Amino acid sequence: MKKITLICIVCLGYNINAQNAEVEAVKATIVEFFEAFHKKDTTMLKTMAKGNIKMQSISVNAEGKTVLQESDYNQFVKMLASIPEDAKFEEKLLDFNIQIDGHMANAWTQYEFWFNGNFSHCGVNSFQLIKEDEKWKVFYMVDTRRREGCKK
Repeated sequence: MKKITLICIVCLGYNINAQNAEVEAVKATIVEFFEAFHKKDTTMLKTMAKGNIKMQSISVNAEGKTVLQESDYNQFVKMLASIPEDAKFEEKLLDFNIQIDGHMANAWTQYEFWFNGNFSHCGVNSFQLIKEDEKWKVFYMVDTRRREGCKK
């Protein structure tokens, strides 16, 4: 009986360590994505994507209506490259909630967005990732954007 219990504990420990390693790999991918974003490294951003990522943003307009905006990832990358060098922006990730099932992961990250040192908005990013050739890649992104209820 003691051998069976020990084997179960070892197997459980192995599975937990493997899951933790994958969670850290997904987190590292998201961190790397934002490092490339802040540097306007369009080449790196393209390599981190699985195709032309579907991008969406959810916000509330001046009339109080919920708005869903859709963007093209390739256009987003082109727009990023056109931002003037003196413009400084930072998306500060506040925490991570990562879930994984096999070769699919979801990363939920609360954030604050700052432009030229001024607070702009906050919200949540939700990234869908696929593990391909031992590397995690983003295939879908949606975020929320608001000015109220932020932690700043």
